[in-house]
Amino acid sequence: MAEDDQDKTPKTPPEPPKEEMKEPPKPAPEATPAGDSKSSTGMDPKVASLLCYLLTWVSGLIFYLIEKENKDVRFHALQSILFGAAWAVIWIAISILTPVLSLIFSGLGILMGLLWFASWVVFLIMWIMLMVRAYQGERWKLPVIGDIAERNA
Repeated sequence: MAEDDQDKTPKTPPEPPKEEMKEPPKPAPEATPAGDSKSSTGMDPKVASLLCYLLTWVSGLIFYLIEKENKDVRFHALQSILFGAAWAVIWIAISILTPVLSLIFSGLGILMGLLWFASWVVFLIMWIMLMVRAYQGERWKLPVIGDIAERNA
Protein backbone atom coordinates (compact mmCIF):
# COMPACT_ATOMS: atom_id res chain seq x y z
CA MET A 1 0.00 0.00 0.00
CA ALA A 2 2.86 2.37 0.63
CA GLU A 3 4.01 1.74 -2.93
CA ASP A 4 0.61 2.82 -4.33
CA ASP A 5 0.78 6.16 -2.46
CA GLN A 6 4.19 6.92 -3.92
CA ASP A 7 3.02 6.17 -7.47
CA LYS A 8 0.02 8.56 -7.19
CA THR A 9 2.03 11.63 -6.23
CA PRO A 10 3.17 13.65 -9.19
CA LYS A 11 6.88 13.52 -9.73
CA THR A 12 8.66 16.86 -9.96
CA PRO A 13 11.97 17.15 -11.71
CA PRO A 14 14.92 17.70 -9.40
CA GLU A 15 16.04 21.30 -8.93
CA PRO A 16 19.06 22.25 -10.97
CA PRO A 17 22.22 23.00 -9.01
CA LYS A 18 22.40 26.60 -7.81
CA GLU A 19 25.39 27.34 -10.01
CA GLU A 20 23.28 26.83 -13.15
CA MET A 21 20.66 29.28 -11.91
CA LYS A 22 23.10 32.22 -11.80
CA GLU A 23 22.89 34.83 -14.52
CA PRO A 24 25.76 34.87 -16.96
CA PRO A 25 28.46 37.35 -15.92
CA LYS A 26 28.21 40.75 -17.50
CA PRO A 27 31.25 41.90 -19.45
CA ALA A 28 33.34 44.49 -17.64
CA PRO A 29 33.01 48.00 -19.03
CA GLU A 30 35.98 49.23 -20.98
CA ALA A 31 38.27 51.46 -18.98
CA THR A 32 38.10 54.89 -20.54
CA PRO A 33 38.79 58.32 -19.13
CA ALA A 34 35.94 59.99 -17.31
CA GLY A 35 35.14 62.19 -20.31
CA ASP A 36 34.48 61.33 -23.92
CA SER A 37 36.19 58.35 -25.47
CA LYS A 38 37.09 60.32 -28.58
CA SER A 39 39.98 62.65 -29.09
CA SER A 40 40.28 65.18 -31.88
CA THR A 41 43.97 64.25 -32.14
CA GLY A 42 43.06 60.80 -33.46
CA MET A 43 44.93 59.18 -30.55
CA ASP A 44 43.69 57.13 -27.66
CA PRO A 45 42.79 59.72 -24.96
CA LYS A 46 44.98 57.94 -22.42
CA VAL A 47 48.03 58.20 -24.67
CA ALA A 48 47.27 61.83 -25.45
CA SER A 49 46.88 62.57 -21.73
CA LEU A 50 50.25 60.97 -21.01
CA LEU A 51 51.94 62.88 -23.82
CA CYS A 52 50.64 66.15 -22.38
CA TYR A 53 53.13 65.75 -19.52
CA LEU A 54 56.08 64.52 -21.58
CA LEU A 55 57.64 67.96 -22.16
CA THR A 56 55.68 69.69 -19.37
CA TRP A 57 54.40 73.05 -20.55
CA VAL A 58 55.52 72.63 -24.20
CA SER A 59 53.61 69.41 -24.90
CA GLY A 60 50.79 70.62 -22.65
CA LEU A 61 50.40 73.75 -24.75
CA ILE A 62 50.42 71.77 -27.99
CA PHE A 63 47.68 69.42 -26.79
CA TYR A 64 45.67 72.25 -25.23
CA LEU A 65 45.61 74.07 -28.58
CA ILE A 66 44.85 71.07 -30.81
CA GLU A 67 42.43 69.13 -28.58
CA LYS A 68 38.85 70.36 -28.94
CA GLU A 69 36.65 67.39 -27.95
CA ASN A 70 38.06 65.49 -24.97
CA LYS A 71 37.81 67.29 -21.63
CA ASP A 72 40.22 64.87 -19.93
CA VAL A 73 42.99 65.52 -22.43
CA ARG A 74 42.41 69.27 -22.09
CA PHE A 75 42.54 68.93 -18.29
CA HIS A 76 45.86 67.09 -18.42
CA ALA A 77 47.24 69.55 -20.97
CA LEU A 78 46.35 72.57 -18.82
CA GLN A 79 47.58 70.93 -15.63
CA SER A 80 50.85 70.15 -17.43
CA ILE A 81 51.24 73.79 -18.49
CA LEU A 82 50.59 75.03 -14.96
CA PHE A 83 52.83 72.34 -13.42
CA GLY A 84 55.70 73.28 -15.73
CA ALA A 85 55.18 76.99 -15.00
CA ALA A 86 55.11 76.38 -11.24
CA TRP A 87 58.30 74.34 -11.46
CA ALA A 88 59.99 77.11 -13.49
CA VAL A 89 58.97 79.75 -10.93
CA ILE A 90 60.28 77.63 -8.04
CA TRP A 91 63.53 76.88 -9.88
CA ILE A 92 64.11 80.56 -10.74
CA ALA A 93 63.34 81.69 -7.18
CA ILE A 94 65.75 79.15 -5.67
CA SER A 95 68.40 80.01 -8.28
CA ILE A 96 68.20 83.70 -7.37
CA LEU A 97 67.99 83.20 -3.61
CA THR A 98 70.90 80.73 -3.37
CA PRO A 99 73.73 83.17 -4.27
CA VAL A 100 72.10 86.05 -2.40
CA LEU A 101 71.71 84.05 0.80
CA SER A 102 75.20 82.53 0.50
CA LEU A 103 76.63 86.08 0.46
CA ILE A 104 74.88 86.73 3.75
CA PHE A 105 75.82 83.44 5.36
CA SER A 106 77.49 80.50 3.63
CA GLY A 107 75.37 78.01 5.60
CA LEU A 108 72.23 79.40 3.96
CA GLY A 109 73.72 78.76 0.53
CA ILE A 110 74.27 75.12 1.41
CA LEU A 111 70.74 74.90 2.78
CA MET A 112 69.34 76.43 -0.43
CA GLY A 113 71.36 73.93 -2.48
CA LEU A 114 69.76 71.11 -0.54
CA LEU A 115 66.35 72.73 -1.03
CA TRP A 116 66.97 72.95 -4.77
CA PHE A 117 67.91 69.25 -4.90
CA ALA A 118 64.89 68.24 -2.82
CA SER A 119 62.53 70.28 -5.02
CA TRP A 120 64.01 68.66 -8.13
CA VAL A 121 63.43 65.15 -6.68
CA VAL A 122 59.83 66.05 -5.72
CA PHE A 123 59.23 67.47 -9.21
CA LEU A 124 60.60 64.32 -10.85
CA ILE A 125 58.43 62.01 -8.73
CA MET A 126 55.32 64.11 -9.32
CA TRP A 127 56.04 64.30 -13.06
CA ILE A 128 56.31 60.50 -13.33
CA MET A 129 53.16 60.00 -11.21
CA LEU A 130 51.21 62.45 -13.38
CA MET A 131 52.18 60.56 -16.53
CA VAL A 132 51.33 57.17 -15.02
CA ARG A 133 47.97 58.33 -13.65
CA ALA A 134 47.10 60.05 -16.94
CA TYR A 135 47.82 56.83 -18.84
CA GLN A 136 45.58 54.94 -16.40
CA GLY A 137 42.74 57.31 -17.30
CA GLU A 138 42.67 59.05 -13.91
CA ARG A 139 42.45 62.73 -13.15
CA TRP A 140 45.11 63.14 -10.49
CA LYS A 141 44.57 66.72 -9.43
CA LEU A 142 47.46 68.64 -7.96
CA PRO A 143 46.59 71.10 -5.18
CA VAL A 144 45.55 74.52 -6.54
CA ILE A 145 46.85 73.76 -10.06
CA GLY A 146 44.42 70.85 -10.54
CA ASP A 147 41.42 72.97 -9.53
CA ILE A 148 42.39 75.69 -12.00
CA ALA A 149 42.90 73.12 -14.75
CA GLU A 150 39.56 71.46 -14.03
CA ARG A 151 37.66 74.76 -14.17
CA ASN A 152 39.25 75.80 -17.47
CA ALA A 153 39.44 72.48 -19.32
